[in-house]
Amino acid sequence: MDGHLRSTSSSALAAAEDRGAQSAEHRIPSLDGLRGLSIALVVLGHLAGTAGFPLSEGRGSFSAVAALGVRVFFVISGFLITGLLLDEMARKGRIRIGRFYFRRTLRIFPPYYVFLAVTLIASTLGAFSLTPGDIVHTVTYTSNYHDERSWYIGHTWSLSVEEQFYLLWPAVLLLSGVRRGILIAAAVVLISPAVRLFEWNFLPWAAPGVGARFETVADSIAIGCVLAGSRAWLHRSVVYMRALASPLFVVVPLLGVAGGLLTDHPQASFALGMSLSNLAAVLCLDWAVTFHEGRIGRVLNAQPLMFVGWISYSLYLWQQLFLNRASDALVNSFPLNLTLAIAAAVGSYILVERPSLQVRRALEARFFGHSRSPLRRPDVVAPTV
Repeated sequence: MDGHLRSTSSSALAAAEDRGAQSAEHRIPSLDGLRGLSIALVVLGHLAGTAGFPLSEGRGSFSAVAALGVRVFFVISGFLITGLLLDEMARKGRIRIGRFYFRRTLRIFPPYYVFLAVTLIASTLGAFSLTPGDIVHTVTYTSNYHDERSWYIGHTWSLSVEEQFYLLWPAVLLLSGVRRGILIAAAVVLISPAVRLFEWNFLPWAAPGVGARFETVADSIAIGCVLAGSRAWLHRSVVYMRALASPLFVVVPLLGVAGGLLTDHPQASFALGMSLSNLAAVLCLDWAVTFHEGRIGRVLNAQPLMFVGWISYSLYLWQQLFLNRASDALVNSFPLNLTLAIAAAVGSYILVERPSLQVRRALEARFFGHSRSPLRRPDVVAPTV
């Protein structure tokens, strides 16, 4: 069963890559566009309520909109990282842990620590204040367990979740095998609502962190892992494919939005709302990759939206400094705040991200050889609320 699951998952992802090859680099179709939409949701959620922006934060539950963008990023991350790991296991019979962490490190650390350095310098110069523990927790990727984090580094909780996922998931697949690993991910999806409710109701010290602590949001990533491991099997199901292709599928994203709107009702959100949004996000992900040649697919794969997806990590990092509704400073006022956030993101992408990826490619070829997965652009980093 392990070998069958490895081969079917690999063939499904390879088929998606074959169908979606848009250049010599073979990107999985629609995913950059989905990342672009996700970061747009985060930015919109943070713009609401800033000085000069026409919409207040209270209208339309814009915090929930931003949270939905984060959730979609988590789902994409689980799907892509698992696909890469399963593909390597199918081709090589093993996961090269050193290579995996080498790639993650040079992808994530340079833009992140440049952002932290600038934030610390700005704070030291009196531009704004950080709370005790901010720097220690952000440097160590544990800010999702730091409830008193300030706004300016508050968004790093989701990156901490991602890093904790990177540390745990390859080991799970190695130690348990692919089949059991996917079953463990499915169990996380089922158990997480109970974990959220338990911490909220019975652990007062942990309650403020529900929705940010790894164990309370791991299902958002795990459901993407499950899709990567079961997509070939699902696509052999006539019932599933008919449902995916049905005109009634439009209800699915609406249900995901409805689940996100339950954030004002914690018990309902933790028990049902977050899970509903996760399920809707993973189904929409599969739909977008499968039917990428339609009208919506052409939008998702349009160059402008794809570019937004490419810079989404840097935009996620830097928007937090400028999209602060609690500040009346000029740099936090619309439209200057949005302009500065985009400019900082493009600068980070050009000056930090791209050079670090070029260094990664050169060093990877030197230390690990030229073997590369056929999947393109696995480098997903989640934005946050």
